[in-house]
Amino acid sequence: MFDLQLPPEPAAALPAPAWDLTLGLVAATVQLDQRNGERPTRRVGTGFLIDAPRPDGSPRTVLVTAHHVLNGMPEPEARIGWRVEMPGGGWKFAPEPLRIREETGDPLWVRHPERDIAVMEVSAPPAFARAAVPLGWLADANALDAWQVGPGDELLTLGYPHGYSSNTAGFPILRVGRVASWPLTPVTSFPVFLLDFPVFPGNSGGPVFWTPAARKAPGAFQPEHPFIAGVLVSEVRPGDDPLGIGVVAHAVYVREAIALLDAPSP
Repeated sequence: MFDLQLPPEPAAALPAPAWDLTLGLVAATVQLDQRNGERPTRRVGTGFLIDAPRPDGSPRTVLVTAHHVLNGMPEPEARIGWRVEMPGGGWKFAPEPLRIREETGDPLWVRHPERDIAVMEVSAPPAFARAAVPLGWLADANALDAWQVGPGDELLTLGYPHGYSSNTAGFPILRVGRVASWPLTPVTSFPVFLLDFPVFPGNSGGPVFWTPAARKAPGAFQPEHPFIAGVLVSEVRPGDDPLGIGVVAHAVYVREAIALLDAPSP
């Protein structure tokens, strides 16, 4: 999340491998932003949508992002960057207000108690509700071991670095990095892992994922299906010098945060 000059307004089983998680997450990833007080700037982050039905089976669309993205937006309303497909195949960026706080200032999102992850139920346009990624595509605590993911494996990530999108329609920018730390598990001992790619303000909250299209290290095991490995939450920055390394919180913590949406209020 960062300050950017404001431009002019314009749990199901894993699905079949044929489903393209890259295009699915492109469709489900959105820009989050809020004006920065009276200055002509905005604070920007990335979020993505998960299809997480309630315990009674009723549908629910959940926005996932980094906690510091929403926590750094002090006003009651942010904007969420919906996109609308136009007749003839074009697209239009169509952001709308997103209520993130009560009038008292209390957050409307739920934070994971230990990780920089926030989730909140959102009322999404029908096209975005359909685009939300099934909960089953979030890796669980054993997934990285089961799929033999390790150092050198390529993962993909989506986001809005420096607030830029891939086009005027507001689609996110796709980038790639390699797993840069070991060991990755158990997640109770290693709740985050490192990804070798430059992180820019605006990337926070973006999904980090693997698909069969990503190149793997020679001899690495090829999983049978794509999966969301985690959420980009920060970068490694000793002092003022960035190292070009991202910090990723495991997807299991997204699962845990979503479960908290159904927990009884204290």
